[in-house]
Amino acid sequence: MFFSIIFGKLISFVSQLLNLGAGATWPGEIALRLDPHILTKIAPKNIILVAGTNGKTTTTLMIKQILGDRVVTNASGANLLNGMASAIITSPPTDWGVFEIDENSLPQVLHFIKPKVIVLLNLFRDQLDRYGEVDVIAEKWERSLREQGRQREQDSKASKKNTIQIIANADDPLVAEIAKSASRPGLEAGITFFGLDDPSQFMKKMEHATDSTFCPRCGTRLIYKGIYYSHLGDWHCPKCKNTRPKLAISSWDYPLPGLYNRYNTLAAVATAKALGVSDKQIKLSLQNFAPAFGRQEEFTIDGKKVKIFLSKNPAGFNESLRTVIELGAKNILIALNDRIPDGRDVSWIWDVDFEMLPGYVTPVVSGDRCYDLALRLKYAKPYQKLPGGAVSEPQTPIIVYEELETALRFCLSNPDQQTPLYILPTYSAMLEVRKILTGKKIL
Repeated sequence: MFFSIIFGKLISFVSQLLNLGAGATWPGEIALRLDPHILTKIAPKNIILVAGTNGKTTTTLMIKQILGDRVVTNASGANLLNGMASAIITSPPTDWGVFEIDENSLPQVLHFIKPKVIVLLNLFRDQLDRYGEVDVIAEKWERSLREQGRQREQDSKASKKNTIQIIANADDPLVAEIAKSASRPGLEAGITFFGLDDPSQFMKKMEHATDSTFCPRCGTRLIYKGIYYSHLGDWHCPKCKNTRPKLAISSWDYPLPGLYNRYNTLAAVATAKALGVSDKQIKLSLQNFAPAFGRQEEFTIDGKKVKIFLSKNPAGFNESLRTVIELGAKNILIALNDRIPDGRDVSWIWDVDFEMLPGYVTPVVSGDRCYDLALRLKYAKPYQKLPGGAVSEPQTPIIVYEELETALRFCLSNPDQQTPLYILPTYSAMLEVRKILTGKKIL
């Protein structure tokens, strides 16, 4: 084990020295190859895992900020097993760790780790070529939590107390059902549900890219009192009477704009409260919260404000669009890549509601699959009806640049310095944008 840790630290040092990236995954990758069970030996005593399709990085950062500096975390967003191992290896020893975990990797992590808290945020379609539909991930989560329960049941014979706290999004029917099923005789699980209770935020109509509207218990179509976005809302099943759980927390002073950031904040606050942190301390910790890299991160380039909204799946993209429109966005760059971190299948862009873009916005598109994106936007842009039933081309064009750096230069050349540039990139495109703007690699 000692050799694995030393070698991992050396890999991290060399990676940064040679400007090969921040070394966010290689130390853990090498250490795991040398000792596949190293996590069980080096993990902090108290671990918080944050899992879900959207919001992991922001929620994890919020929890860390509330708990203080003596907490190890995978701040770079390296959320696979190797990223978690790297964060522990390259950080000073501590009793607390908070880690975001890729939704598909949660079962693998739970095989090695017995966390104190598991935060379940949401489940949306994401990288269908890697993960499949959300039901597949939900089944994996449920099985791994059941196995965790069996392990704790065995451990409890040797110790008087062996508890786990589950913080779950009540507005997501799948997540709520997974959390409910995790609490059973033999597993001392404390479950805290968070969600919104603000009818003024209900959508006027359901998004066409809604991911899960059937009861996870009996398969009947759910009835919603109202939907906040995608399939998240106030729901119940008319057949088996399954219903949204009672909310332990539903509002807070939100440090970031966007409906999805309300969920992130509520998840972080619910976690802190479950650990005994006072409301006063939570509020003080979050009042100056700065977003994680690429998640509403803001730069100033030659006097112009630039804000990056990571947008990597239909549900997240729709909320990014909705947020920037509410902020009055006019200068928008959308970047679509299809690399391994993004998923090779980009057909999901047809489930994004680009139709909500105002007619006065001339979107600039770039990235590996810029022409696929331009075609999608062409179908979304409004056509003007002419006499006799004919239609004209959209009044506002779509601007395409294959090279992302060229697209950025064009957008930054806008003479109106008071108009911020809003960038909506997929994951690898976000890393590329940040590298261009800052000259630094993240991974």
